[in-house]
Amino acid sequence: MTVPWVKLELDVAAFDAPHFETYVTRCREDGIRLTTLAELGDTPEHRRRLYALNKECSADIPGRGEFYSFDEYAERRFEAAGYDPRGIVIALDGDEWIGMAATSVREGFLFNEMTGVRAGYRGRGISIAMKTFGMAFVRESGTSTVRTFHHPANADAIAMNRRMGYVDAAAEG
Repeated sequence: MTVPWVKLELDVAAFDAPHFETYVTRCREDGIRLTTLAELGDTPEHRRRLYALNKECSADIPGRGEFYSFDEYAERRFEAAGYDPRGIVIALDGDEWIGMAATSVREGFLFNEMTGVRAGYRGRGISIAMKTFGMAFVRESGTSTVRTFHHPANADAIAMNRRMGYVDAAAEG
C-alpha cells in the first residue's frame, strides 16, 4: 500500500519574514551560526560532512528506509540539475555541523528537499531558523513558491512547515 505523502507549498510573498527572523536571532544568541555550503566552500570534504549529517538526521524519518551510499547521494544531490550550494543551509555549533536545510531549483518553484537537526539540538527552533535563513536564496531565485512533502507520520515536520505558512499544495491534475 502506497502512503499518500503530505504535499505542502509556501507562497513566498505571504511569508512573514520579520516574525521568523526571531528564530535566526535566537540561534545566534545561543552560539549557533547559520551559513550556506557556498559560503563554507563546496568542497569534497564539506560534501562528505553534509552527507554524514543528512544520513544521521534522516534516520528517524518515517518511511525513509535505508539511506543512500555516498555515491548515490552525490549523484542525487550534487549532480542534479537543480543543485546550488547557496541553497544548502548549514547550522554550526562551533565547528560541529548540527543541522541542514537543502533547497533545490525546479521548473517554476524551489523544492525544500530536507531539513534536519541532530537529535541533541532538536526543539530549539533551529529548523525554522535554517529555513528562514534560506529565504535569502529563495528571494535571489525570484521564485514565488517553495514546495516540500512529508510522510504523514512526520507530524513535527508538517507542523513546523504549517507554522511557517506552508499550506496543502493544490491537487495536480
